[in-house]
Amino acid sequence: MDAFNLLFAPQTNDLIETDCPDDSSVSEDEGAVFDVPSVQADPLTSSYTYHSPLPSALANNRGEPCILGVDEAGRGPVLGPMVYCICYCPLSRYEQVSKLGFVDSKTLKESHRESHFRLIQSHQENIAWSVRVLSPQDISWNMLKMNKYNLNAQAHDTTIELIRQVLIKGVNVTEIYIDTVGPPESYKAKLSKIFPGIKITVEKKADSKYPIVSAASICAKVTRDQVLKHWTFVEKELKSSKIFGSGYPSDPNTKLWLTNNMDPVFGFPRVMRFSWATCENLLKDRAVTIIWYHST
Repeated sequence: MDAFNLLFAPQTNDLIETDCPDDSSVSEDEGAVFDVPSVQADPLTSSYTYHSPLPSALANNRGEPCILGVDEAGRGPVLGPMVYCICYCPLSRYEQVSKLGFVDSKTLKESHRESHFRLIQSHQENIAWSVRVLSPQDISWNMLKMNKYNLNAQAHDTTIELIRQVLIKGVNVTEIYIDTVGPPESYKAKLSKIFPGIKITVEKKADSKYPIVSAASICAKVTRDQVLKHWTFVEKELKSSKIFGSGYPSDPNTKLWLTNNMDPVFGFPRVMRFSWATCENLLKDRAVTIIWYHST
């Protein structure tokens, strides 16, 4: 099986076929549970995909032209998942969607991102979205294996597959806007060959220029935040903090977590991306050296 197929091979907890209606109602009342349907209850041991229901506006006209935006959350952190998201709506409703005021998730406080996410969920007649949650283990395994599958390639393939899955559902996507990974010109050329006939725009900071990409950035970021907030350690005897911080090594809370949660023999729990230089350097500096013997 090649790297692309491995990235999307269904696992026991893979939700690729999830299209069940979202029956979760998120109350804005104080003390209400913030429910994000793209976050699974089981420990994140393998990557999975979530699809929201199709916009009800497409129920009687599946062929109506649609606009689609792509963005990600968690590309740089040393721990937790990387989440890719597509968000789409009928072109005829895009002006209405744009007036909802979505902006780049990185410019919002957590509470404001959650408010924007609730807004997306309350407009399911116009807006749909899908996420691919790449587990830390899958990211690391792909990057550390003999035939390295780098992060850019994983990002491109994830985006391509999410778009394909929406097209397979019969959604008539006519315009795609993407916050670039790597040089925008070559990425656009690659996508145009795979999706001929679709207008494709690949730009830096697209998440701050196009509301449909901003909406995708919000769904991606909220999903990642909630996955980490509700992280379940598969290491049963581990008593580890879930105060991870942002996951970036420069974050004081992340630094503290890295310092306090490394075992000198076993290293870090599976929330860690072992392919990151930060992790490798910490293990080299502070972990016990292990010599592996084998017969020749």
